[in-house]
Amino acid sequence: MVQTSVVIVGGGVMGAATACFLARDHGARVTVIERDPSYTCASSALSASSIRQQFSTPVNIALSQWSLRFMQRVGDELAVGDDRPQIGLVEPGYLYLATPAGVDAMRASHEVQRAAGADVHLLSPLQLQHRFDWLAVDGLALGSWGASGEGWFDGPALMQALRRKAVACGARFVKGEASRFVTAADRVVAVQCTTGELHEGDAFVLAAGAWSASLSAQLGLELPVSPRKRDVFVLDTPAVLPACPLVIDPSGVWFRPEGRGFIAGAPPRTDEPDEPLDRIDHALFDEWIWPVLAARVPAFEALRVRSCWAGYYEINAFDHNGYAGLLPGWRNAYAACGFSGHGMQHAPAVGCGMAALLAGGRTDAPALDPLAPARLLENRPLVERHII
Repeated sequence: MVQTSVVIVGGGVMGAATACFLARDHGARVTVIERDPSYTCASSALSASSIRQQFSTPVNIALSQWSLRFMQRVGDELAVGDDRPQIGLVEPGYLYLATPAGVDAMRASHEVQRAAGADVHLLSPLQLQHRFDWLAVDGLALGSWGASGEGWFDGPALMQALRRKAVACGARFVKGEASRFVTAADRVVAVQCTTGELHEGDAFVLAAGAWSASLSAQLGLELPVSPRKRDVFVLDTPAVLPACPLVIDPSGVWFRPEGRGFIAGAPPRTDEPDEPLDRIDHALFDEWIWPVLAARVPAFEALRVRSCWAGYYEINAFDHNGYAGLLPGWRNAYAACGFSGHGMQHAPAVGCGMAALLAGGRTDAPALDPLAPARLLENRPLVERHII
């Protein structure tokens, strides 16, 4: 068997997962180019790292289900010698809340989720109040609760475990910033870094997250992917909320337990590309998030912001779904980017599927065909409605 040589641009969770499965399962020679090995501003290091099955598209539900099973056995899957990684996976569920205006959409998504085998239940306001007695149900008409298979985990720990396993299986991570692709006819033959260094290979994967568009444009397809800042606030409060899931209010405000307290966020008041991460919108919390939290959970009237951070979503403006597969017009250039906030949770499944696609092997991971980048040229959006 001829050993495949793959160059991956981007060493975040998507690139690390693809490298891991290529090296571990297919014996590929893998080079991963990462401009910031410290991952200081990487989306993977700044993610809130949750996993859910409450999506509106079957492929996303399938990716979550496969990734969840992988995370549940991550100690075995990504062990390196005696080192068995732990990612702190917990499964308290997600709880989407709807006003009367959102009921039809919630019921339509519920049908898709149940058909895919998701353990999701619709709850009336009375049922919501009975199950979550700390929740104010004023103005609500329906709730969608994931009884199992949803929760959160340590995303940076997962990314580092994938990276360590990839390296242990022979993958090479190098520091560098990709500047251009070297091409010949309908093939990419190398990636050149800003230092002039060339990395040659048989196949190439663009996994540069929110910064993928400029590189994809060199290959004739400017993916509509851009970095959009999202602020997360860490809260201290004496409130005790038994069995609290990740809650998404109809306003868009969300919160969930985290350590001794909670974290919360909301859609930004402005959503321009590439806003600096150090410009936290504190007024977003004071003027919008806190009033919503206090109204929805009366016990939250007593809370304070302990700290905050911001990270980038790699928003795909076309349909809010990831691109995973062959780039149109090229025989050996692929993309794995644009997952619009659900890349961390889907990285294991996408990485496994991409590895099989690149190496020509078999996999039990969900087929990635619905996420093929060709859908952009064909004006065939696969719209994901549930973006937090």
